[in-house]
Amino acid sequence: MQVSSVNNVKIYNLSHGKSLPEVKLFLCLCLCLGKKRIELIQDFEMPTVCTSIRVSRDGQFILAAGTYKPRVRCYDTYQLSLKFERCLESDGELVTFDILSEDYSKVRPLHAALYRYVEFHSQHGHYYKTRIPKFGRDFSYHYPSSDLYFVGASSEVFRLNLEQGRFLNSLQTDAAEINVCDINPVHQLFAAGTLEIRVDCWDPRVRSRVAVLDCALSSITDGTEVEGLPSVSALKFNGSLGMAVGTSTGQVLVYDLRSSRPLLVKDHYYGLPIKSLHFHNPLDLVLSADSKIIKMWNKDNGKVFSSIEPQANINDVCLYPGSGMLFTANEDPKMNTFYIPALGPAPRWCSFLDNLTEELEENPESTIYDDYKFVTHKDLENLGLTHLIGSPLLRAYMHGFFMDIRLYHKVKTMANPFAYEEYRKDRIRQKIEESRAQRVQLKKLPKVNMDLAMKLMEESELSTKKKKKKGNVANLLTDDRFKVMFENPDYQVDVRSEEFRLLNPIVSKVGEKRRQKLSQIVQQEEQVHFVNVIFFTDDNELKLSLNDKNYDVNLLTFSSKNKNEMKMLGRDDLGRDSFRTNLLRGSEVRYVHMNRRDIT
Repeated sequence: MQVSSVNNVKIYNLSHGKSLPEVKLFLCLCLCLGKKRIELIQDFEMPTVCTSIRVSRDGQFILAAGTYKPRVRCYDTYQLSLKFERCLESDGELVTFDILSEDYSKVRPLHAALYRYVEFHSQHGHYYKTRIPKFGRDFSYHYPSSDLYFVGASSEVFRLNLEQGRFLNSLQTDAAEINVCDINPVHQLFAAGTLEIRVDCWDPRVRSRVAVLDCALSSITDGTEVEGLPSVSALKFNGSLGMAVGTSTGQVLVYDLRSSRPLLVKDHYYGLPIKSLHFHNPLDLVLSADSKIIKMWNKDNGKVFSSIEPQANINDVCLYPGSGMLFTANEDPKMNTFYIPALGPAPRWCSFLDNLTEELEENPESTIYDDYKFVTHKDLENLGLTHLIGSPLLRAYMHGFFMDIRLYHKVKTMANPFAYEEYRKDRIRQKIEESRAQRVQLKKLPKVNMDLAMKLMEESELSTKKKKKKGNVANLLTDDRFKVMFENPDYQVDVRSEEFRLLNPIVSKVGEKRRQKLSQIVQQEEQVHFVNVIFFTDDNELKLSLNDKNYDVNLLTFSSKNKNEMKMLGRDDLGRDSFRTNLLRGSEVRYVHMNRRDIT
């Protein structure tokens, strides 16, 4: 299972293999979790290519059409397996299909439309086959009248009545060809998208056209780049008044049927025909897909929600009703299944996906190419592996290559045998820095306005403990704009002035404690001074010189690297201004303790 995040929306590809693109294709949709493999739907694939995919209204059956040979496969979600497979007699490519019956107690009869033939299949198998006058591209079924509306390479809309078993008078349009059609599920308005980027609307109760929607000028905006004459490639109704129109140049137009101007124009910026449109009403989203990408965006403002970009080209997209699961038909034998928890819960027949995704959220792991290392061309040059470019050991990906992680570690060890010594030195250096941080550190107060600086430090520490964001007061000490206030004596706050007393009429106990603490820190800075010194000489002598005459050396503590010993030298052992003592080579002076001497 591959996990990706686009715009902070987690997308789970349930049909993805384990790691590398060269992994053998599995014969089922599977969910990988660690070393366990849970089969979701068995044999969820086509021999060569999948052209379209549908889900029954009750959500029990998933039907997919593909080649070669042209066939339709039905999968039962209750059994998680293939229920039946029907091959078609014609050699032409299967254009589209649909489920015509609403009887959910048995397997639905389905209708498969090819270029010039329409086949009807029932529960026992092939039922009937008829020829349509022109090459068909799409069809819609009108339930109240039992009419099938066919559109294709003709200006006519052919009607086949399934109750009477004969063709009725066709609907005449002004278009040269018609690409797609759809019927509104609320008021049964029939719409057909033409080659001239117009949408013709018909009322099935009358034989005359009720409206014509011209989308040519509306599809061109300031941010769109249109090459050539667009046409309608996708059409989808939403409720009683909403409609989306997809063009062959990659634009999606969202309409309100009460207006001839689109509410919103969304461009895919790929210049590819829109192949599928779906509405997700709980989140007010539109799912539009071309052959390269599936985009999810808000239907009111066009803000991008997320996107999916499969490896193979997309032929069709199906949204499982009432859930966050998507099925895609691709130019590949495998049909992809995507689960997006942000869109909705998992279907009832695979409700365990919610628990698995929650566990993955709690324990995040590397899910993409976890057994392989990504290396650039420069990394290959450093490892001396440029001769492997083009071999099966390296798989090109973006601006680099994927190679087996075991091979990478082995070659890196051979190329740099002293890597462990460098790692050991880095660890020792980190330990030394940690020990230095644990020493007693005095607060470094500025020379001017020390009382104010201590107050700001205490307030910053208090706000950090309580985790309340009351303003970044600690930045006053480091901000360059207030640097002069703590350096220039002209900005010293006079606590004895009349103005200060008027602003601070009450002397609090906190202020008194702060001044006492400040006086202690000042006395400590004047009396004690610790110096960490390291001196090395050519001979066995170590020399420390004191240039400042205001300090007396009281105690010197040193240690030897060659021997685990500590030695302290008192005032009697040291000279007044300098000292010289014989030590082992490589000795290190740890601390020098000096007292400030009063000079009159």
